[in-house]
Amino acid sequence: MTATRRKVSHDVKTQILERIKKEGAPVPDIAQEHGIHPSTIYNWMAKGVNAPPGILELSRLKKENQMLLELIGKLTVEVSAEKKKMAGF
Repeated sequence: MTATRRKVSHDVKTQILERIKKEGAPVPDIAQEHGIHPSTIYNWMAKGVNAPPGILELSRLKKENQMLLELIGKLTVEVSAEKKKMAGF
């Protein structure tokens, strides 16, 4: 009998590792819940989850990046105005 391999999505891997890290959930219990071998999870932990981010994650990161750029722009204008104000003082 051969073992069947099934691909576990990046999001599921991340969730599993987060549960183990944050909740302290035992690896064997989590592995049994998801029908995967505990050594698979230990391998993920050793390597980290190195898969490209999904569309939702990319969208979130783009929004965050845009907000940060806007904030930097506002702060730059404020600092510039303050410098001009202090120079004319």
